Amino acid sequence: MQIPLQITFRNMDPSPAVEARIRSLAERLERFDQDVVSCRVVVEMQSRHQHQGNLYHVGIDLRTPGAEFASGRGATPHHAHEDVYVAIRDAFDSLRRQLEEQVRRRRGDVKAHDTPPHGRVAELTPDYGQIETSDGRRIYFHRNSVVDGDFDSLGVGDEVRFAEEAGELGPQATTVHTVGKHHIVG
Repeated sequence: MQIPLQITFRNMDPSPAVEARIRSLAERLERFDQDVVSCRVVVEMQSRHQHQGNLYHVGIDLRTPGAEFASGRGATPHHAHEDVYVAIRDAFDSLRRQLEEQVRRRRGDVKAHDTPPHGRVAELTPDYGQIETSDGRRIYFHRNSVVDGDFDSLGVGDEVRFAEEAGELGPQATTVHTVGKHHIVG
């Protein structure tokens, strides 16, 4: 960390044990991203005068080159946060997930979702149809394969997406979904 860890206690006395736990968790964050510039942690007791049922709020601000992360802002009070260590754990877990996601994005490890196969209805009979895919293949489907029983509303040229498997007579669509105005662009 380029700037030393800053820990602030509000409405409570500083605790060496709490501070040690925060330092330990902050060091773990640097395992995910060694470019951490600064980390500021605020531990706050909601009401100094209440002895039981008091909730702790932990806010963390962390900076890396080109990104800022925050945890605990606007968090809904949770009865488990009557224990300061649980509140600290939850805030650092949230921040760790954000930091891991940033590191994945930076590396290009973001999941790419495959576009489901799609095509246009090329032929219809009373009981089956054929889909022509963009690469010119023909996929057979039975009326029972059309989701929501919309077979009778299908027309030649309608765009559909489907799940494909090998059938007795060649490729077969096991489920066929009509593509509405919110279609997948492929």
